[in-house]
Amino acid sequence: MRTLMLGLVISMMAGSAFAGPSCTSEPKTKWLSETDMKAKLATQGYKYKVFKVTTGNCYEIYGQNEKGQRVEIYFHPITGAVVQEHKS
Repeated sequence: MRTLMLGLVISMMAGSAFAGPSCTSEPKTKWLSETDMKAKLATQGYKYKVFKVTTGNCYEIYGQNEKGQRVEIYFHPITGAVVQEHKS
């Protein structure tokens, strides 16, 4: 029984470690449009292969930053500010 509980706790912790951030609960009518956000990314030098909306209501890209580094970045959909960034 203890082993089962320990396994459950570990799997719950691992799942939350990989979950993306939560950005907003504001309605999408207040968000930057995807077109405007993509234009903002282009002016900042980002190139992306994937652009999506996460379950935490963030804009997320997989691509390259202005230095050519591979990145996964979460952006606040209202302000366009970086919420979380992972470089590889």
